[in-house]
Amino acid sequence: MFAAQYIGNKSFNVVEGHAIAPQAGEVRLDVGYVGICGTDMHIYHGVMDQRVSIPQTIGHEISGVVAQIGEGVEGFAIGEKVVVRPLDWCGECPTCDAGLTHICQNLKFMGIDTPGAFQSSWTVKARTLHKLPDGVDLKQGALVEPLSVACHDVSRSRLKAGEKAVILGGGPIGQLVAAVAKSVGAEVLVSEPNDSRRAFADELGVKSVNPMDTDLAAYVDEWTGTKGADVVFEVSGVLPAIQSMTQIAGRRGRIVMVAIHSTQPPIDLFQFFWKELELLGARVYEAKDFDWAIELIASGQINLKPFISSISPLSDIGSAFANMDGNPQGMKALVECNAEQ
Repeated sequence: MFAAQYIGNKSFNVVEGHAIAPQAGEVRLDVGYVGICGTDMHIYHGVMDQRVSIPQTIGHEISGVVAQIGEGVEGFAIGEKVVVRPLDWCGECPTCDAGLTHICQNLKFMGIDTPGAFQSSWTVKARTLHKLPDGVDLKQGALVEPLSVACHDVSRSRLKAGEKAVILGGGPIGQLVAAVAKSVGAEVLVSEPNDSRRAFADELGVKSVNPMDTDLAAYVDEWTGTKGADVVFEVSGVLPAIQSMTQIAGRRGRIVMVAIHSTQPPIDLFQFFWKELELLGARVYEAKDFDWAIELIASGQINLKPFISSISPLSDIGSAFANMDGNPQGMKALVECNAEQ
C-alpha cells in the first residue's frame, strides 16, 4: 500500500507501507477517493503544525470499499462501499453521556489529530462507517463528509420550507449549505464577491449577490419585503460578514456560525437584544447528518458531480494541493488513492 505523508512546508512524501490488519471492532478499507478540504489546506500552509504530528498522513473526506473485517464487527461485508465519519469520541465524558459524541470533550478528529485517509489502505473503527447505496459512486461518496457538514448546519438552523436564508460566503461549504437549504424548500441567497462562485450558485438554481458592489442589507430588505432573513449562515470567516449577519437577520432570526474565526471578532450585540436574535454554533456533524447527506445524494435531490473540480492520483498529491491553493474557481479536488496498486 502507499500513503502520502505531510512533511511540512507545503510538501508531501508518498511512501510505501503495509496495510494494517483490523483489530476487534475495526475494518480495513481500500480507499477510493479523498477530498481536499479547507482544513487540509490550513495544514498545507503550516498553520496547524502544532496539532499535526509531522510526518503524518492527513485527509478525512473519504470513500472506500470494505477489504477486511475485524473480530466482533457486524453489519458490514467485504466489497461494500462505505464512507467514514472521521470522529473518534471517548464515550466516557458527560458530553458523550448526553449523546453528543460529535462534540466530545476529548474528541480526536481523524486525519488531523490521528492518521488520515490519503493512503490506499486505511484501518478505522467500524462505528465510524456509513454504507453507500448502489446508486452512489465512490467519487460522490468522497463528498458525503462536507455535505454532512452542510446538513448539520441546516439542521441546527431549524430552517423550514418557505423561509428565506442568506449564506454569507460561496465557497464549497457555503454552496453545499445552499443546496441543502434549497432541498428543504427554503428560498436561498448566496452573498459572494467572486464572480465564478456566484456563477456556480446560479447554476445550482440559487440567487446570488456581490456584496462588494451591492448594499447587502438593502438588497435583503427588498428581497424579504422588509422582514429580514429568517436564517443567516456565516460561512466566510471574514469581518464584513460578521458585521452584515446581524443587519440582515430579521426579527427572531437565527444566525448559524459555520466559519471558524481564529480571532475574536466584534459582534453587534445590540441587534440580539433589539431583534431577539439567536446565535447558533455548528461544529462538524452527527451520525444522522451523514444519513441525511447520503439520502439527499441517493434520491437525486442533490447532485454532487458539479462540485468535483479535479481528480488526481495519490502520487501527484502535491500538485493537487498546489492547484487548489489560491484557486477560487475550484470547489472540490479529489485524490484517487488506489492509482498505484
